[in-house]
Amino acid sequence: MQHEIILVLDFGSQYTQLIARRIRELNVYCEIVPFNKIPANDDPVWQKIRGVILSGSPASVREENSPNIDTETLRKRFPLLGVCYGAQLLAARNGGEVVASTIREYGRANISKLNTNSPLLKDIPTGSQVWMSHGDTIKTLPAGFEIIASTADVECAAFTIPGEPTYAIQFHPEVTHSTDGFQLIKNFIVDICGCRQDWTPGLFIEETVADLKQRLGNDKVILALSGGVDSTVAAGLLHRAIGANLYCIFVDNGLLRKNEYGKVLDSYLSMGLNVKGVNAVDRFLNDLKGVTNPETKRKTIGRNFIEVFDEESNRIEDVKWLAQGTIYPDVIESASVKGPSATIKSHHNVGGLPENMKLKIVEPLRSLFKDEVRRVGAALEIDPMILSRHPFPGPGLAVRILGEITPDNIRVLQEADDIFIEGLRKHGLYNEVWQAGAIFLPVQSVGVMGDERTYENVICLRAVTSTDGMTADWCRLPYDFFAQISNEIINKVRGVNRVVYDISSKPPATIEWE
Repeated sequence: MQHEIILVLDFGSQYTQLIARRIRELNVYCEIVPFNKIPANDDPVWQKIRGVILSGSPASVREENSPNIDTETLRKRFPLLGVCYGAQLLAARNGGEVVASTIREYGRANISKLNTNSPLLKDIPTGSQVWMSHGDTIKTLPAGFEIIASTADVECAAFTIPGEPTYAIQFHPEVTHSTDGFQLIKNFIVDICGCRQDWTPGLFIEETVADLKQRLGNDKVILALSGGVDSTVAAGLLHRAIGANLYCIFVDNGLLRKNEYGKVLDSYLSMGLNVKGVNAVDRFLNDLKGVTNPETKRKTIGRNFIEVFDEESNRIEDVKWLAQGTIYPDVIESASVKGPSATIKSHHNVGGLPENMKLKIVEPLRSLFKDEVRRVGAALEIDPMILSRHPFPGPGLAVRILGEITPDNIRVLQEADDIFIEGLRKHGLYNEVWQAGAIFLPVQSVGVMGDERTYENVICLRAVTSTDGMTADWCRLPYDFFAQISNEIINKVRGVNRVVYDISSKPPATIEWE
């Protein structure tokens, strides 16, 4: 890619990805790099960089081994914006005094004074709400530095170094609680750094397809399709580049949603993809008999998928490449300041390949966030039904059936889930929800149907709002909607006599139950 780059140096803040997302929303390309993995001085990437942002951090600049970089060299080369910890680092490295806050500096605050002549604060009004999240504060600025914004409790809420495009803020403009934060980011990126705002889906497709044609030539590529957004958009890009040399494999593991295998396979065929559907239902379900441990379920499904995919791949001669739907958050996680996060559970998707599968990897989406993948998919004119699909776990309904997976439990869950999801669509609620699904609980409860006592299963409904799945809140759907869906599930799904709703947020709960 020949686009201009904004470099975001990550010091470990929970908000770093949000900074990058806001910049991308301005149609400007940016990359996140850990503070301790800055490109070498002779790296060609520096020719493309137009500005640098220093992120926040849970660390304190007062600590002996706190994250540190040479801010002076960066200041001489690029416009610079320090955010929270980045601001404190700029102050501390140049002779300022950073001390522990004596008052609470977490949450909403309002700018009480600002320098309206500062390019960073253009079109931002006095009284604008900002989000504070820091335990230290800048007590004294270095000589020659100038305060450009204050709140009632924080005198140095923002500062600049006169005569150079270096700015710093103690608040977080990337979070939605900072009402004019996006304007501030735009001021820095567009006005101060002078970026052209040419990072668009159309240009991404054009450049990516050209790059794939050059890299792959006439080589054959295989790709496992899941029915999800990432693998489908990756397939769309590769198909444009190499046509029938892309061999797609779509496996039915028996744990998909009701009628999903046929519907999704038809969508892929209508896209003109060279796709083979593989019915491996019996194989998966036989291996899952008697298995109740969640991790064992995941590993059993993952192992079977790898074996099926390997067998199908070996039927295609002279394959040289394996395509994957890796997206940018996966890349960031693998190279983060702290290293990969602690394992809460095995990843939803396949985490490995047979050692004897000696293939080169191609990942056409590795520079995109999830929302950008959807926009690229729309530009490729991929079926909106696929692009708008809620995230769905790789192990499928296996992680939504607590206890043993049996054909009857799958039937019950598929039918209940179908009523829930189609109900969301009919009531215009589907796109208001980030992810939704039904959960089969290994619990039976007493009920009454007609004049008879019943002792049947419980279905739990789960619907959450989120931006990236890292955190999520339960969705406040209308009571009348729940009344209708509950009634329909109990009346139409044989074996269910009770429906409940999960109102847990993430954290502490996960979105999926297993």
